[in-house]
Amino acid sequence: MLDRARNIALLLARVATGVIFLVHGYQKFATMGIAGTTQFFESIDIPLPGLAAPLVAVLEVVGGIALILGVGLPVFGTLLALDMVGAIFFAHLQAGFAVGDGGYEYVLALAAASLAIGFTGGGALALDRILGLDKKLAGSRAA
Repeated sequence: MLDRARNIALLLARVATGVIFLVHGYQKFATMGIAGTTQFFESIDIPLPGLAAPLVAVLEVVGGIALILGVGLPVFGTLLALDMVGAIFFAHLQAGFAVGDGGYEYVLALAAASLAIGFTGGGALALDRILGLDKKLAGSRAA
């Protein structure tokens, strides 16, 4: 019973976190546009904003889909967590902790969720597990 509940909880966490990243990445393309995202990145002194903006947008879309499906979780969980660490330092740290003040509370939670999901294996309902890719990856780590 606990294993079934754990798998459902991991699925819900993956889907919720993945949807958040997918929507935020999509907004960087469709709402703000890459030019607007680049301008925003410039305004908060992100290095190489013309390169960072499309890379972050693609990472958030592809990484969000990966979390939803349960594919490549250690890689995408780590990359998305690093993305959020960047957001903390460049956009939110100076505002303090509280999200209501523009602080880093929300992005810290996303970073932690990304790492937790990335290193749980995603549960029995993750595509990597269903296809046996998690065993192949684990086997290559043991070699």
